[in-house]
Amino acid sequence: MMDKEIKREIMLDHYNHPNNKQTVNDERYKSVHNASDSCIDDITVFMLAEDGKIKDVKFDGIGCTICTASTDIMCDLVTGKDLSEAKAIINEYYKMVDEKPFDEDALEEANAFDTLYQQANRIKCGTIGIRAIEDLINEYDK
Repeated sequence: MMDKEIKREIMLDHYNHPNNKQTVNDERYKSVHNASDSCIDDITVFMLAEDGKIKDVKFDGIGCTICTASTDIMCDLVTGKDLSEAKAIINEYYKMVDEKPFDEDALEEANAFDTLYQQANRIKCGTIGIRAIEDLINEYDK
């Protein structure tokens, strides 16, 4: 378990200085748009995968701290992974958010969201970008 202050720092760092936030205008990338009907979260995720491996993931749009940080962290986690490895990481994230046993090592900085389940109204914020990434992985995996 991470210290509460470290979790806060991770989230704020990825919100204020996201590594992967940018619009992609490259036809090789596929994209998925996800928006919340109950809050400000409205993002598009862009992914480039080749030969079963994720080469790059970016996102753009407007999101709260939880949405932006969780999406940015997941972009970092899945970039460079095989599609099956990325699916496994996302499954561990969902287990964590659902308050089920999960592999902390697989999630790295995403462990900052390990108490998200305690705020049911924020779960959507913490999964909207992850669902878009998952949709793109599934599209590439067809």
